[in-house]
Amino acid sequence: MGSGAEDGRGLLHLRPGRCLMDLDPRMTFDSFVVGPANRMAAAAAKRAAESPGKGYNPLFLYSDSGLGKSHILNAIAHHSDRYHPGGTVLYQPLELYLSELTDAMANGSEARLGARYQSLDLLLLDDVQFLEGQPEAQEMLLRLLDRITARGGQTVLASDRSPAEIDGLDSRLLNRFSGGLIVDIGPPDLETRTAILRRKAEERGAGLAEGVLASLAKAPFRNVRELQGALNRILVLQELEGRPISVEELPALIQGLPGVRVQVAEGRAPSRQPPAVPAWRRRLEAAAEAAEAEGIVATRLRRLLEHPREPSGWESALTDFETALDRIRQIRRELESLGNPWPEAAATLLRNPDRLDESEALLASARERARGFAPLPDGPGLERLGEDMPRLAVRAADRLLQAESPDYNPLFLHTPSQDRGRSFLAAVGRTHRSRNPEARIAFVSAAEFAEEFIDALARGVAGAWRERWWTVEVLLLYGIQELSMMERAQDEFFHLFEALKRRNSRIFLAADRLPSAFERVDNRLLSRFEGGLVVDLGEEARSRPEEAAESPRDTAPPRAASASAPLGRPGGGTPRPGGSASEEELELLRQLATVGAPDRGGDGDSGAPVGLRGSGEELEGVWRPSRERVVWDWPAVEEQIVEDYSDRGQAEWASKGR
Repeated sequence: MGSGAEDGRGLLHLRPGRCLMDLDPRMTFDSFVVGPANRMAAAAAKRAAESPGKGYNPLFLYSDSGLGKSHILNAIAHHSDRYHPGGTVLYQPLELYLSELTDAMANGSEARLGARYQSLDLLLLDDVQFLEGQPEAQEMLLRLLDRITARGGQTVLASDRSPAEIDGLDSRLLNRFSGGLIVDIGPPDLETRTAILRRKAEERGAGLAEGVLASLAKAPFRNVRELQGALNRILVLQELEGRPISVEELPALIQGLPGVRVQVAEGRAPSRQPPAVPAWRRRLEAAAEAAEAEGIVATRLRRLLEHPREPSGWESALTDFETALDRIRQIRRELESLGNPWPEAAATLLRNPDRLDESEALLASARERARGFAPLPDGPGLERLGEDMPRLAVRAADRLLQAESPDYNPLFLHTPSQDRGRSFLAAVGRTHRSRNPEARIAFVSAAEFAEEFIDALARGVAGAWRERWWTVEVLLLYGIQELSMMERAQDEFFHLFEALKRRNSRIFLAADRLPSAFERVDNRLLSRFEGGLVVDLGEEARSRPEEAAESPRDTAPPRAASASAPLGRPGGGTPRPGGSASEEELELLRQLATVGAPDRGGDGDSGAPVGLRGSGEELEGVWRPSRERVVWDWPAVEEQIVEDYSDRGQAEWASKGR
């Protein structure tokens, strides 16, 4: 477009191959008057011109005739040439596309025509409503849109009705349009009409008598094109008569123009009385103007006003419109109170009472997204759990809460008692709440999580449900083993897990068994569980180390300290003076040194190390730990050690000949 030239008519001709239709150089974004009814369309159009294929693709604009669609399409082409001088742009009405398609089908050159269109960087199609009853054209356009999009190109379409109102439109095309952005351009409000008239008068270099612009802007023209026609008539008369037209003359001058149904008045008596306006027309007109002044599309009422005689059922139609309008106002207020998470969608839907169902769905999604999580039960925090919970678990939980970049996430806790796991997670939540009162904490069972997800699917708010869960800062999920019966919930939890990890949220999980003992659980989830830190919470009455070592569920080495051993770490307790160990603890260390050693005549003192090659099963009487992370808890402060027996650690152990 940069190499275009103007002819005597002021039309811009592009070099061959750039565009098949002349552009009006006056129709740019600079000359486009933006108001509440077209602000979103103008912003989306400018974005499409500046960043084709990267925003809303396709962009579908629709409105009644004469409200600026063609101006916007011209402006996109001009703006695109300014930003991307080397790009290929095509702007033409759909009728020309259909004509070319018919010729190509007649002479067998569809492939050549398709290749020409597919090479475009920006396709601008006007009057898309003529796709109605054209299945072959719809099929070709569908392929064209897919190929232009695949190349990173941009498509902008304009129509006098929404895609859903185009009879016989292929559902695949409707899906493509809905996948981009559909924007309705409404009639301009009084201020915008006044600004349009002022700009047009300035472009013509014409002056108008005081009050003429304001009075003309109040005339009930149906669109901008009719408004400009009235202005042109006044300017021509001024030129012919060599004098300005007064406010008093306006009614007689514009009364016969298209779209004018009532007489304009500026507080003065008109030169002649207009015919009486029927009551039904006055009521519909007043309701339509009030709605449009509020930025609401009143197409339903305007269509009734097009009837030359009183339409049947107009009163019930007006009542339905006003009821929908009241509901739209309620939805708008509630959305604002909920933070309006999707302002662009709301701006489009809340302008059209005919899309009330979609507005209701948007509100339901916003409510779901803003819904809080169940409060934590009352009880102590981590620091007051007492000696019943292993100090290692308390210390590991506190570290995960406080670390800026934790070494492990999630913390997986296993205990045969679900109540014990639930109580521990609740204490974790209360500790975090005391430090961060506004934090988003989710404390829930796996079964409740699955039920919530199913309910969200049933209510059609699954997307908002996911966004709500993605805002969680600390996830406390107990009864994880119950996911084994819920394949769909497993998949949903996997994606939630990944999203929370990316946000650096902290994840605490509790189950009645080790991850390696789970059945029918996605391996992706198991690898995430095992990739964190796995800690045994023990049983309710577990207090003696001997009992822990004899527990049939244990797959880790005997604990090197009792659950009640005091440790000088957050969580309470005081280290034993000098760090000395009791006889009971020393005996456990001796047992640990011989775990996995073969029986050599019963001396029990081989000094053999723990076997590290097995899979958690007992083979020929030799204990071998599973691939879970193994944790050692030493009683003395200066000897607290946490070792992770990973594959790498095993290799290092073997290489040193141990």
